[in-house]
Amino acid sequence: MCAKINGNQFEIRGDKMAKETKLYNIEEEEERVILVAVEEDGTDAESFLNELEELAKTAGAVTVGRVIQRREKRHPGHYIGKGKIEEVKMLINAVDATGIICDDELSPAQMRNLEEMLGTKVMDRTMLILDIFAARALSNEGKIQVELAQLKYRLTRLSGQGTSLSRLGGGIGTRGPGEKKLETDRRYIKDRISELEGELKNIQTHRELLRNGRNKRGTISVSLVGYTNAGKSTLLNRLTDAGVLAENKLFATLDTTTRSLKLPGGTEILLTDTVGFIRKLPHHLIRAFRATLEELKYADILLHVVDASNPDRQEQMNTVYDTLKELGCENTPVITVYNKMDRYVELPLTIDFNARCEARISALDGKGVEAMLETIEKLIKSFKKSIKVCIPYSDGKTASMVYGRCEVISEEHTGNGILMELYVDEEMENRLSNYLVK
Repeated sequence: MCAKINGNQFEIRGDKMAKETKLYNIEEEEERVILVAVEEDGTDAESFLNELEELAKTAGAVTVGRVIQRREKRHPGHYIGKGKIEEVKMLINAVDATGIICDDELSPAQMRNLEEMLGTKVMDRTMLILDIFAARALSNEGKIQVELAQLKYRLTRLSGQGTSLSRLGGGIGTRGPGEKKLETDRRYIKDRISELEGELKNIQTHRELLRNGRNKRGTISVSLVGYTNAGKSTLLNRLTDAGVLAENKLFATLDTTTRSLKLPGGTEILLTDTVGFIRKLPHHLIRAFRATLEELKYADILLHVVDASNPDRQEQMNTVYDTLKELGCENTPVITVYNKMDRYVELPLTIDFNARCEARISALDGKGVEAMLETIEKLIKSFKKSIKVCIPYSDGKTASMVYGRCEVISEEHTGNGILMELYVDEEMENRLSNYLVK
């Protein structure tokens, strides 16, 4: 007799006689969640919950209710007040919710107290983002970074999880303090964290070698940065046919992708897509993804992609700049790219005083992209100097280096050698000093 479960066929054998069986369609239970936030002075809890609902949707949960409490500060013991907890408890029963998600990172005590008082699963914003990252990470590096962030988050939440973690039992040989399962788990997590940090260090060393190779070749590095779901991956696909996953979801892509791109004037650059930022981005993630995000620190130009159609675009831009400052990238030249101009956009667009220049595009249909590339090229040329050199025919090595690392504006073959007008950086100017034509 055969049975099918989720498309897999199993054969069931009996010694004497076959028994009648029923087929069950086993599906993952849909999580129904209530979003909870504390609105302190100067915060817009409704806006934060809109974003939290998008995060919950990305994680596969359905939002069935919202609760906002206005307080001077969050309750240190259980995040919201006792009266509001009773209100949430009644709402859970009314809408048949399976859990709640709080908009801030909860302390272990707050999470434990809320679970006891509400009798349901309690999650916080950090846990939700970590879950999304765990589902979206595809590369080995991404998986290592996410696991490291999760372990560091869990390490602080091991204590106070009840007596079930104790290994103590009755009888001879079990008296005395013994060893708690809590201590065993903590030691295992610390060992695993140390192992993962070692692997990330190797990845960082590999990245440094690649970066040094690019620097020797004089290749300009441009990194895409921006709020999650601003359209960075769509823009990368438009420019380089990278084939990166691009969806209308938060954190659709996590893995760093680098592609070569030739600008209209012939300058070749390396374009890198990085993980998107978000308000209240967990510090565990910033620390874990530091090896990846360090690429931003060494970029020559940052393309700050902004979702111009988002009503909260200014807040999102501020979040990006705060994160860049935390990473030590506040002095890197920025081009602000207002994306999604094919949608309804509330005008006028705010002038970005942090940027060297701006561009308005639609990565989806390509409008404005060519003008944006010309803007990038103009900025690159502003870093360089125009010089004239005459390279003898006998020095083929230098001529080859010039073709590989410099932008040739014009060249002429003369009796003395190759007369060239070039755009060069300071290093190349020094190397070609013997051949300069005044």
